[in-house]
Amino acid sequence: MSIVMRAIVTSITVTAMAPLCAFGIALLSGSANAAEIKVMCTPAFKEAYSELVPSFEKSSGHKVVTIWAGTGEIMKRIGGGETVDLVILPAAMNEDLTKQGRLVAGGSTAVAKSGVGIAVRAGAPKIDISSGEALKRSLLAAKSIAYSSGPSGVYLAGLFQKWGIADQIKSKITQVPGGTAVGDVVARGDADIGFQQVSELLPIKGIDFLGPLPADIQETTVFSAALHTAASAPDAAKALVKFLTAPDAAAAIKKAGMQPG
Repeated sequence: MSIVMRAIVTSITVTAMAPLCAFGIALLSGSANAAEIKVMCTPAFKEAYSELVPSFEKSSGHKVVTIWAGTGEIMKRIGGGETVDLVILPAAMNEDLTKQGRLVAGGSTAVAKSGVGIAVRAGAPKIDISSGEALKRSLLAAKSIAYSSGPSGVYLAGLFQKWGIADQIKSKITQVPGGTAVGDVVARGDADIGFQQVSELLPIKGIDFLGPLPADIQETTVFSAALHTAASAPDAAKALVKFLTAPDAAAAIKKAGMQPG
């Protein structure tokens, strides 16, 4: 091959390879910027979160590692010094952890809101939940009642005190451990009536979801995402929060029985 022909072939090869090289550099750059985000999250947000996170991972290149735990356990673990990048809890609890210096001040973002729901075992007679008074009568007539150890359970315990029926129904009540689905307790027949966040009752099989608490006694909990002060991937964690609160996330949040934050 002549010197001129070699020069032409070399020029064509370099020109053809240039886009591939640029693509390879872009891939390496994206890989270098990818991070692992460690999240500790309450099960109340699990359904929506689990639907949204794979899309975030695909679009961002980041990997999300999630620790599921009840609210009490998360408070204990983060308050005790465990480090993650992001904590998703009821807003009031994140505020407490912020005061302890565990979470970044001003770094909490509301991601979803949820009300308390009511369920009975599948096929069991429906109870009257048309009003607070109707529900109170149903509870007095019930044989067994279950509620969570989270915010909904704390609220209900206070409500029963306010109604003046706490002592009357005390022997009927089972308060399930944190991170446990009340719906499962109801489904296997260990409680006639179960209360938990709507988003935690809807996915459970073997129960009939009756609806949210009557409007006159409903309690809405705001769940927020907060950055840990010792986060190892703060920018990636902020990107995840932005994704979870984007308008496109609203459909998944609503499908899970919650409202966008």
